[in-house]
Amino acid sequence: MTIKKENIPDPKKIEKEIGEFLQQKYGDNVKLITPVVVPDPDREDGDGPKARPVSERINFDLKPEELVAYLDQFIIKQDKAKKILATKICTHFNRIRNQHRWSGTGKIVGAIKNNVLMMGPTGVGKTYMIRLIAQKIGVPFVKGDATKFSETGYVGGDVEDLVRDLVREAGNDIELAQHGIIYIDEIDKIASSRNLIGPDVSRTGVQRALLTLMEETEVEMKVAHDPVSIMQEVEAFRKTGKREKRVVNTKNILFIMSGSFGGLQEIINKRLSRQAIGFSAKLADAAEDPYAAVQHVRSEDLTEFGFETEFVGRLPVRAIFENLTEKDLLDILKNPSNPVVLNKRMDFAAYDIDILFDDNAMRLLAQHACEEKTGARGLVNAVEKALLPFENRLPSKRIRYLPVTEAVVASPDQELARVLEADPQELKNRYESIRRQEKEALAIHIRDKCCAQAERHRFPLTPGRIDIIAEFYLNNITDIENAFDAVRAYFDEAGRIEDYFQNRLDLAIILTDDAIEYIVRQHVQGAFAGFEQVCEKMTADFRDGFRLLADKAGQDVITVNQQALMFPESWLNAAIKKAFGVHNSGSGPQPE
Repeated sequence: MTIKKENIPDPKKIEKEIGEFLQQKYGDNVKLITPVVVPDPDREDGDGPKARPVSERINFDLKPEELVAYLDQFIIKQDKAKKILATKICTHFNRIRNQHRWSGTGKIVGAIKNNVLMMGPTGVGKTYMIRLIAQKIGVPFVKGDATKFSETGYVGGDVEDLVRDLVREAGNDIELAQHGIIYIDEIDKIASSRNLIGPDVSRTGVQRALLTLMEETEVEMKVAHDPVSIMQEVEAFRKTGKREKRVVNTKNILFIMSGSFGGLQEIINKRLSRQAIGFSAKLADAAEDPYAAVQHVRSEDLTEFGFETEFVGRLPVRAIFENLTEKDLLDILKNPSNPVVLNKRMDFAAYDIDILFDDNAMRLLAQHACEEKTGARGLVNAVEKALLPFENRLPSKRIRYLPVTEAVVASPDQELARVLEADPQELKNRYESIRRQEKEALAIHIRDKCCAQAERHRFPLTPGRIDIIAEFYLNNITDIENAFDAVRAYFDEAGRIEDYFQNRLDLAIILTDDAIEYIVRQHVQGAFAGFEQVCEKMTADFRDGFRLLADKAGQDVITVNQQALMFPESWLNAAIKKAFGVHNSGSGPQPE
């Protein structure tokens, strides 16, 4: 391919124009410095290693029940919403994964995309759930706020910026971005005002701008008013010598909208009341919980609320979230994967202070949070209010353990004075008492919540393994899923010690299950930094004895159990005497 000289733009001219734009907008605070790269017109596309197909980079093989089990580890309640979202999102991405199977049959006219509308009060976990799903699947994820489109969204520019943000989130990989998730919060804020006379242009305009994006359209990456996108295009031309129109197709981008929809309840209750005339229908649930009426939402209700009919039609899947009770808030705090407690542990760990919450403290925190009526967000406020005095004073003291009790939550200032005067050993003892109780609760949680994960990885949850996962969780600031994955990886590494002895020392050994479990437990407890140290220690402890058993006693394979690792010298002596037929009268550990 050849390019005529007159078709190549002058880099200096382009650089000058962009520099003038930045000068007008930002003054002397921003300077444009662009390296000059000579374009190579003969360069062909596809040079260098090709990226793996998107289907290999995204976890497309999840089943709905597996995704529900994953969400259950993090999110309390919302069972219906979890099932709906897990089912439709898994179906969406599995359809993409398998679309090659029916691609030869022709494109389906009027194909429906499973865009989702989430409805629920504030603080019930809507955004949190979508972030968890996007992280689990491994797709790029962008969150936008519908309110920022109120003024200029009707022209379409700002709405399309969500797609461009998705490309940036995907590392500028357009193909990956075309399989991402765009989440728009507070979507109820762009419903047209019901008491407005005349068209509500800005709000209905945003709805229309979103219509084509939610179905299928192409969005150009270049924006005339965005100097960054212009600079990217210039840089791409300088490198390739080609002008390429970079566009993003929204066909496979999943759109998820959410909002609290205040006022929708009255519309639904009015409709239900009309339908109840002459029948025995009851609205008791709505009286007890005003938000319960939203469970009966219909498209006509959303239209009356202020959405365009076409807009409602682009959101065929609806997930209704429930209000959180005081018990639900307590369950959230007790969930070991909840970010409220984990973040607070991280705050204090920044000063080398370990904190744990006892059950009574959590109950009082849940009560205070419920009074704020902001859902799970109230938990953050309640925890901060109780612990801020401690976070301010303790880093300057020589205190390393903070047991958070009911007294700490009820009277922070008074309890802080007691903590500052308390014996450090007393604080540690109280902390260890809470730790033992939490470890018992963790064992039950892991057994109940990690079954699907264990089955998927073929990692049976024996009591010993459950105890090690709980130990890892308490020794590190992480959620249960990461603790499970880390411990499982440790077991895999410990199993490779057999290969080390075979390859390095030409000795065939077999580690029993209790031996591997002992090695992993020691690692979790910090007895050694890595499994290389285990191999070095076992080599020092056993090499000569193993060599004697293999060469002189003719043992082809040596079985090593937990006793051997705990008492290497006495175990070896007993093993050698047994191999050579010498009676062992000692009382030390005997080889199996």
